[in-house]
Amino acid sequence: MRIRKVAIVGAGTMGCSIAENIGEKGFTVFLVDRTDELVEDAKCRVELSLNKRLEKWGITEAEKRVTLSRIRFTSKLDDVTTCDLVIEAVQEDPDVKKKILSDLDKLCHPQTILASNTSTLSITELAAATLRPERVIGLHFLSPVTRVEVVEIVRGLKSSEETFEAVKRFVKSLDKVGVEIHDSPGFVTTRLITPLLNQAMNALMEGVASASDIDTAIRLGFGLPRGPLEMADRMGLDTVLTSMEGLFRDLGDFSYRPCPLLRKLVRAGHLGVKTGQGFFKYDEEGNLIKEEENLVYQGAKG
Repeated sequence: MRIRKVAIVGAGTMGCSIAENIGEKGFTVFLVDRTDELVEDAKCRVELSLNKRLEKWGITEAEKRVTLSRIRFTSKLDDVTTCDLVIEAVQEDPDVKKKILSDLDKLCHPQTILASNTSTLSITELAAATLRPERVIGLHFLSPVTRVEVVEIVRGLKSSEETFEAVKRFVKSLDKVGVEIHDSPGFVTTRLITPLLNQAMNALMEGVASASDIDTAIRLGFGLPRGPLEMADRMGLDTVLTSMEGLFRDLGDFSYRPCPLLRKLVRAGHLGVKTGQGFFKYDEEGNLIKEEENLVYQGAKG
């Protein structure tokens, strides 16, 4: 099976980024959300992302226009019926994802592949909400989607070889490396990065070092593009908390028990880049505000 037309259901941060990436690689892509207002907001976000890349000489004006022309923004779920692949990218809630997949199962052609962009939930469990579990698979894109080269291709218990191979070819056509993962809590990337984020938060809470010094130490010491606290801010602290809670519940390993400071920030509504405040402060375009102007949580003293 060859994938030519794709749909993304859920026009949040990840949905918009995935649609942008797929559109710029030559595919027609439908980006779907519940209301016209959410769809219009998604269009603005995609345009803003493309404009930022244009300003940094990452793309040309012509490439921006062509990418936008390939993305169809819609609030009608029925528009996905002609697609070869439909990726749900809604909130990390198993009940919400199951409902979306069940609805898509009824709407789409029997040969359509249904994928989930979940970072922690069981693909086997999500696939059980459909009558085509052999054609359901995980496609975990990492943020920022246009720059991260890897995609986790997660096999559910009943995902067929044909489904896996079709999706693997599709991922390769996006100029990304697809890694084969068997269904397990957190897969590989989330399972391995989460303890690092959690320990960075604990070190900050205990006053071991400031937020900026913790991030500088890990970023420069291990050659990472960002430190763990900024990484968590960009992932969304509410998303990180949900992932930690799920991994702690499923694996029972205390390295996944959420840091109390993380819970405190989420309760305060400081969710990271999307709210302008997390462990650091960010401007309206999501850029980290310079340290001397940045009010960050400095941890315990003394």
